[in-house]
Amino acid sequence: MKSIYIALAALVLMSCTTSDTPLKVIANLPLKEVSGMEYVNNSLWVLQDSGDENRIYNITEAGKITKEVMVANAKNVDWEDMTADKQGNIYIGDFGNNNNVRQDLTIYKLEANSLDKVAYKITFNYPEQTEFPPKKSNWVFDCESFFEHNGNFYLFTKNRSKGFDGTVGVYSVPNKPGNHAAKLLGNIATCNNHRKCAITSADISPDGTKAVLLSGGKIWMLTNFGAGAFADCDIKEIDLNHVSQKEAICFKDNDNLLIADEKKGNEGKKLYTVKISDLLKTKG
Repeated sequence: MKSIYIALAALVLMSCTTSDTPLKVIANLPLKEVSGMEYVNNSLWVLQDSGDENRIYNITEAGKITKEVMVANAKNVDWEDMTADKQGNIYIGDFGNNNNVRQDLTIYKLEANSLDKVAYKITFNYPEQTEFPPKKSNWVFDCESFFEHNGNFYLFTKNRSKGFDGTVGVYSVPNKPGNHAAKLLGNIATCNNHRKCAITSADISPDGTKAVLLSGGKIWMLTNFGAGAFADCDIKEIDLNHVSQKEAICFKDNDNLLIADEKKGNEGKKLYTVKISDLLKTKG
């Protein structure tokens, strides 16, 4: 009898944590650590982080790998996100900085018709960081999230500070080769639960009217940001009622999002879809 009660309790708990989520699972992924993805030129491209080589993958929405591309003149120190511009060129964000010690933060450009080599490289630094690493109370220089918009990259930091409070730094870096000082545009606030609210990926819609930030359990939708005021815009927080190691988000079109999570224990390695129009009906 006791075992029956335990099984029923587990079933109830499972239904409470998953039944109300707007996410729909569409595939099991063949890769363990998808940390970035972008839907570009009618195709879904993904990458893995530092556990993989300098390689990107073309996959179907059913989770099948159709192509693997080794990127020449690039090194996967800690690839964390990918984005694309209006011309279909792809950019890889090699700026994962878990321990806040890196001084080689890099963005690689891959031209749309030549994804197997780097067209040019952008390197950057955070002027506010003067110690490598800083004190753990100021571990705010990791980043896993960015997108390209009108000739600039916009980066959203992953706060790893002791006493996490959900502060996210918003930076801009020009999309041109060379070394640049990232410009701090301001901060936005998420919540003080690291697993649910540390930012792990970002993307902007094809029409450029809305952007999204992803965490393990939530999405933040950004609108009314004008020419790029992503730290001073309207923000809607949306609870997904589903917590996992979500690491990648991208727009398929102006209403449909794709989300991927990494394998953790017996969970993850899933590709999800959700509609923006459905999220806007969700209470934050």
